[in-house]
Amino acid sequence: MGLGPRLDLRQSQSLVMTPQLQQAIKLLALSNLEIEAFIAEELEKNPLIEASAAEPGEEGDRAEPMSDRDAGDDGIADSLTGLDGAADDAPLDVDYSAETFHHDSPSDMPSAGLDGSLGMAGAGAGGSGEIGDLQETLTESPSLTDHLMAQAGAVLSGAELLIAGHIVDALDEAGYLTVPLPDIADRLGAPRQQVEQVLGVVQSFDPTGIGARDLAECLALQAKEVDRYDPAMAALIGHLDLLARGDLARLRRLCGVDDEDLGDMIRELRAYDPKPGLRFAPSDIQPVTPDVYVARTGKGWAIELNNATLPRLIVNRSYYSELAGAAQDGASKAWLNESLQSANWLMKALDQRARTIVKVATEIVKQQEAFFLRGVEHLRPLTLKTVADAIGMHESTVSRVTSNKYLSCARGLYELKYFFTSAIQSADGGEAASASAVKSHIGKLIGEEQADAILSDDSLVELLRARGFDIARRTVAKYRESLGLGSSVQRRRQKLLSR
Repeated sequence: MGLGPRLDLRQSQSLVMTPQLQQAIKLLALSNLEIEAFIAEELEKNPLIEASAAEPGEEGDRAEPMSDRDAGDDGIADSLTGLDGAADDAPLDVDYSAETFHHDSPSDMPSAGLDGSLGMAGAGAGGSGEIGDLQETLTESPSLTDHLMAQAGAVLSGAELLIAGHIVDALDEAGYLTVPLPDIADRLGAPRQQVEQVLGVVQSFDPTGIGARDLAECLALQAKEVDRYDPAMAALIGHLDLLARGDLARLRRLCGVDDEDLGDMIRELRAYDPKPGLRFAPSDIQPVTPDVYVARTGKGWAIELNNATLPRLIVNRSYYSELAGAAQDGASKAWLNESLQSANWLMKALDQRARTIVKVATEIVKQQEAFFLRGVEHLRPLTLKTVADAIGMHESTVSRVTSNKYLSCARGLYELKYFFTSAIQSADGGEAASASAVKSHIGKLIGEEQADAILSDDSLVELLRARGFDIARRTVAKYRESLGLGSSVQRRRQKLLSR
């Protein structure tokens, strides 16, 4: 057989994910706030996309969302694989109120009024100008460092002010000094006695207890502030380990007080702030914005997307025509066509994302209706596969849709992942229960126990079995710890101290 170069034709099948398809799949896992940031980037890159403040029903050129035929039931991957052709450049001058568009709820209709919407779609949008942007009214609160240095500047100067600055910089968020004084003295080349004197001045600042080196010193500073640091209180603060163990008899002997005085001292000690610096901690926690609203109506359940965080996008057809007429070279025309195609794809991808979220949320409400009606104790076990099979989508698609998305209902704000829990077999052979429901029962049982009748894990197993939950002792202990509840010994000690 001779060796030599030759050309062969081979036919094979392979799954190719285009960049647009990969981006569409990525959009499913993004929350509304992340989508808002993504849209902002697209607005900067693509001159044909504009954010419109027009209300539904006003005239304007808008991109036509995907029809039900295009969406199908095979998920977003199947519906977006054919967006590369020029045939997808559909007319954009359609009626926003027409049936061509998908309406997530009655409030999406132009004629929706107080009776036809959940009343939450425009929350925070400031549509009437009465609500406005609440963030504009926020003012930045001073940090702990600024608060302390302002006080130091009023009473110290020179080298002492420099030492105070180093001490303040060495405080953690709770207000405790994390660097030993000898290290600060060596770093500054200052006498240790002078550093200790400056520390005493810093410890006199507001809030009381700041600059302490341990919990005992922090509590002692606060007791001195209210003139309650007598020998009995000093003995109590000096033996916090005995208080943590609940050894009240030994504490009474060390403090030289009776039961009533010891109880008063413990109650006063609990009123002190063990972490005084946290009140000045930066509050960079952003409130969770719900992606889906669920409300009960006379006809069932109304499920509505939160569109308040998303701008209404349009494709500027007139600008496209103007640019197309001025384009002379092939590169400009290619870029313009690519921009138009990208704009149309974004419209369709966002509409498909909205459809998918509503479809998944609707099935979750259907599966967990008992939870929305009666609470967490009636939460049913649910898996991603169950929802995926019910709505005709792939399990991975449901997983992406439920990631980083929150549902707001009358019972509160919940992540969509919250409704997917493992199953606990029933003791009587009936329907399995959700692990979250079992945790709720454990928390309620422990919350109702008396100080003289603390429930052990074995007792909890028996009580849960009487309620129809077949659960092992180690599982009860695991669920109890996940709820932040201590063992029976720890809870008995806490009940004793509270009395």
